[in-house]
Amino acid sequence: MTGKKIPVRTCAGCGAKKDKSELIRIVRTPEGEVLPDVSGRANGRGVYLCRDVKCLQAARKKKALSRGLETAVSEEVFGQLEKLLADQI
Repeated sequence: MTGKKIPVRTCAGCGAKKDKSELIRIVRTPEGEVLPDVSGRANGRGVYLCRDVKCLQAARKKKALSRGLETAVSEEVFGQLEKLLADQI
């Protein structure tokens, strides 16, 4: 029985390992722009978060997004992510 392998990623906020499809990807594009990657296929360096505002807040507190993306993440980006996560509830 050889089923298709499901990629597992780690949440930058809580550290939980989940299927890639259960998480939201935040990407730093080659141009240096930081934005949510809804498709999960955008070109650039990515960090994953659970679809929970608490995980976003935890990642913000420990600066996990900035560290993972190797760039500063603006308050504007955190605002966009909070709105995106709140809309999914």
